Amino acid sequence: MKLSDDRISHICHLIWDGIYDDDLVDYPNDEEALRCIRKTVTDYLRTDDQIDDLARQKISSQKKGIQEGSREWDILYRKYYEEEALKKRF
Repeated sequence: MKLSDDRISHICHLIWDGIYDDDLVDYPNDEEALRCIRKTVTDYLRTDDQIDDLARQKISSQKKGIQEGSREWDILYRKYYEEEALKKRF
């Protein structure tokens, strides 16, 4: 998913605020904590994009032309996305 830097920054601050408000973690350096959160968010989004690309490639490599947006395409996309997510995230 393509997000602007401002949107990613906003998400990171929301996460930071949630962690701080719930008193889950106490970082001695707020800037370093935000950098770690930002890296985690961007890594997750990058991995999600890679999984999306792989699922779409699998569908497009089918001999039978499957129209994006069709029920069959949606079912295959979910199936392939889940398969690739399991490989990438574990």
